[in-house]
Amino acid sequence: MMKIRLPFFQYQIPVSAIIHAARWYVWLNLRLHGIADRLIERGVVAYETSRRRWYEFRGESKGQDEAQIAEYRQAADRGNATAQYNLGLMYEKGRGVAQDDAEAVAWFREAATQGVAEAQYNLAQMYRRGRGVAQNGAQAAMWYQKAADQGYASAQYNLGLMLANGIGVERDDVQAMAWFQKAADQGSVAAQYGLGLAYANGRGVDRNDAEAFAWFSKAGEHGNAPAQLNLGLLYGMGRGVERDDVEAVAWFGRAAEQGNPFAQYGLGLMYANGRGVVRNDTQAVEWYRKAAEQDNPAAQNELGLMYAKGRGVAQDDAQAVAWYRKAADNGYAVAERNLSAMEDAPISLRRDEAAVGRLPSWKAASSGSIENFDESSPSHESSDEEPATPPVDQPVPFWNTALVLNSRQG
Repeated sequence: MMKIRLPFFQYQIPVSAIIHAARWYVWLNLRLHGIADRLIERGVVAYETSRRRWYEFRGESKGQDEAQIAEYRQAADRGNATAQYNLGLMYEKGRGVAQDDAEAVAWFREAATQGVAEAQYNLAQMYRRGRGVAQNGAQAAMWYQKAADQGYASAQYNLGLMLANGIGVERDDVQAMAWFQKAADQGSVAAQYGLGLAYANGRGVDRNDAEAFAWFSKAGEHGNAPAQLNLGLLYGMGRGVERDDVEAVAWFGRAAEQGNPFAQYGLGLMYANGRGVVRNDTQAVEWYRKAAEQDNPAAQNELGLMYAKGRGVAQDDAQAVAWYRKAADNGYAVAERNLSAMEDAPISLRRDEAAVGRLPSWKAASSGSIENFDESSPSHESSDEEPATPPVDQPVPFWNTALVLNSRQG
């Protein structure tokens, strides 16, 4: 066996060992360079995003966008994945170029095939929405999966939604919750809320009110209105936490201030019944009205009842009938009975007969689809944080909850 004595070693080293070590060195060097390149690419994407936002803030985005297009195109044509991704964003938004979803898709695809997670996520979004390409749930799920596998939280969350709804993939609640968990652990507020619903309803996980409360708390503290609503319900029922009407009112209030109609209705109930607050019919009417004007049928019925009884407002049978009718037209059976009592009873009896027994089952939110509940924004900025502009003001869960505030007093 041939050996070499190196001046800085005490012993002779076989040539085969030197060759073997050299091969490992080359492999490790290439591997580390690949990781470094990916980190650099992520950094460039984040830098470009921050720079665009800064120019927008200063009102200089138009000239900057036009100047960037030429640079992006030159680099993209040379195969630079970051430039390809940014060029896709410019076409998607119509920044510096005419808005063109098909061109955006083409450039997102170029970058996505080179492994850029942000591009994979945006390409999935385009497939899911049918923008610039035929709508295709399977393709959307595939690209979400690729980005999710790289740890991209928004992709993990949306992949969970696809699995939970069986869109583009076979429905699998267990896998859906596993992806929600990954996204939630990275701070995804929407995923934290989704996990709260999962534990509250036992979907994909064993029902666990304490876990539901914990995840709703995380999302609620970050301003998620539906989570705040559900925290109010849990406190009001003593599910997963000791019953505390004061806390229930506080959480209803936080969601109600954001415009959530279910929370506004709940807050109205608490004021009307003196639960967690001093009874205040005027405040009850105010919150019922806010919810009723958003077409919440339960609130419309309660507002009709307040007018019928003259609680918090001047007694007005015409207004009572009008609000009962709105609720009845929205399918609220209790309002139909109240309306019938108002129309059939003598005037002297109407105020007494208008009162109706118990609060009906209160669904914390209506059923919805993945289209109304995702973590994407129309701009799809290259960021791991929650979107600044969600697609809807009040996202709804993708399955009905069973949370019921079932006690009414007074």
